[in-house]
Amino acid sequence: MPGEPAYVLGMSPAILTADELLHIPDKHAELVRGVLVVREPPGLRHGRIALELGRRLADHVAAGRLGRVYVESGFKLTSNPDTVRGPDIAFIRETRLPEPEPVGYPALAPDLVVEILSPSDRPGDVLGKVADWLSAGTRLAWVVDPERRLVRIYRADGVDEIVTIEQALDGEDVVPGFACQLATIL
Repeated sequence: MPGEPAYVLGMSPAILTADELLHIPDKHAELVRGVLVVREPPGLRHGRIALELGRRLADHVAAGRLGRVYVESGFKLTSNPDTVRGPDIAFIRETRLPEPEPVGYPALAPDLVVEILSPSDRPGDVLGKVADWLSAGTRLAWVVDPERRLVRIYRADGVDEIVTIEQALDGEDVVPGFACQLATIL
């Protein structure tokens, strides 16, 4: 069982599929190797940061017709057992967009994911999420740490970086031309 705080709806851990996850009502959950991981809704600061960064990213992506930006959307990263992760923000470049757009969880990893830390997040759990994203094909992961006022950047090539409040996030070759001063969203 993953080392994440999990509440399996009234039962011991059971292996679920992505399709079963889609039909569970009223939840903020992910599926990690078949195990349902339910989390409390994020707090107010988390929501504001997600909106501010997501809006800036979506405006840039739409202006350049680069692809689409999604918030709180699930992506099926592995099968048998299924892993469905839902980043706070995701970007998929135009050439990789699934058509038609699925109602459920597409079996693909976004090009960019953004995870915004909550006070209850444990470092090992966050690194596990980042590893899941990168292993599935995500090229760039930004982990926003509001408490420390920085972003940890993880790349598919294994190079990590820290962006501080005085610096800007850069979309690199994943979201060409995107830049955002960290101070404007934290």
